[in-house]
Amino acid sequence: MKQTLTIKEKIAQFLYIVVPILVTQFALFSMNFFDTTMSGNVSSNDLAGVAIGSSLWVPIFTGLSGILMAMTPIVAHHIGAKNKKDVPFAVVQGIYLSIVLAIVVIIIGILFINPILNLMSLDPIVAAIAKKYLLALAFGIFPLFCYTILRSFIDALGHTRVTMIITLLSLPINIFFNYILIFGKLGFPQLGGIGAGIASSITYWCIFLISLYFIHRVTPFAEYNIFRSWASVSLQSWKEILKIGVPSGLAIFCETSIFAAVTLLMSQYSTITIAAHQAAINFASFLYMLPLSISMALTITVGFEVGAKRFKDAKNYSYLGIGLGLMFGIVCSIILLVFNEQVGMLYTNEPEVLQLISQFLIFAIFFQMSDAVGAPLQGALRGYKDVNVTFLLAVLSFWIIGLPLGYLLATFTEFGAFGYWIGLITGLATGAVFLFIRLQYVQRKHIASLTQLSIKIPS
Repeated sequence: MKQTLTIKEKIAQFLYIVVPILVTQFALFSMNFFDTTMSGNVSSNDLAGVAIGSSLWVPIFTGLSGILMAMTPIVAHHIGAKNKKDVPFAVVQGIYLSIVLAIVVIIIGILFINPILNLMSLDPIVAAIAKKYLLALAFGIFPLFCYTILRSFIDALGHTRVTMIITLLSLPINIFFNYILIFGKLGFPQLGGIGAGIASSITYWCIFLISLYFIHRVTPFAEYNIFRSWASVSLQSWKEILKIGVPSGLAIFCETSIFAAVTLLMSQYSTITIAAHQAAINFASFLYMLPLSISMALTITVGFEVGAKRFKDAKNYSYLGIGLGLMFGIVCSIILLVFNEQVGMLYTNEPEVLQLISQFLIFAIFFQMSDAVGAPLQGALRGYKDVNVTFLLAVLSFWIIGLPLGYLLATFTEFGAFGYWIGLITGLATGAVFLFIRLQYVQRKHIASLTQLSIKIPS
């Protein structure tokens, strides 16, 4: 990226980075989106099973991805500080760590999948579909985590269009295997929601292999010789990744896992209510890719500027991203308000489920506005490598304020299942306010440190 830019050039630079990330995130989430919608066209049991399986998987994946995506600010800082030679070693250590995390997730999943599903008191058919869907996804965890490291490396160099191309190449593969495995085409048996899990795993392997080719053969990635020599495991490097990644990943996990907790608490309701709730959450999560993409772009741009000690430019990028997120939030809210019934029809053709989905989507409007500000704030703070307080704020906002409030409203008022949504919205809004205050503090601190340094070193 250029070093000194006007505001207009910064907007162009930021859009150049964020648009491919946005396309990539939509394409990645489309796998989960198509899993849910296509399964829902088999039966409400398949819709509920896949949606519940996804609600358990997504917090784990996003949380651990948050850890691994610490590679983005690490590489961005190296590039900003012109330490290009340190990049290959950092990426290799990230790959090692991703393999270890993948093994841990698979072992934990095998041990706890039955107890968790048993706690939910689900219909036996729904529970069976959810379990087999998750087991099928397990075969794709290793390539997905390794791809996350490789993607972080590519994005940190500012070449977000490459990850967009990789993901778009894999999307037709996912839709094709979903079609033949869910509905039983081309001689394959009709597997329903279970087929969706198999299709996603196949797609994850394709993404990983395509990214390997790009990094090994395509300039400028090949210039770093990532795979030319494999260094031994460095616990010190792992510590650096985990120091940034664990608080960041836990903050993301706190936000996404609360949806799994709500699903667990809502298991007392009918399968129709659970299916409608999960469908609405799925679409709200789909729209969340907008602020999440802005968040990831801010981590890159802010991290680069902070690495180069251009703290005023980092501040400009932060507010640029927040403003863009807010604009997208307003657009998404209008879409949910006007087209909520049409959105519901993507998931089901059963009238009772459709009506409930439409009602839940009205509450999702308030989700969008809170996420529109909160996610970019998290991304900017990650760019500053300020992650510990972000994690604590996530715990406070979601688990101490949001979930207890939702439980009280759902249990002791007439809101019922909608009470959980009100609690989640309150947690998201509270978190956004706290994060904004934190970002202002961090910005002032960095700018003040630069001012003090200029005083100590006379020109």
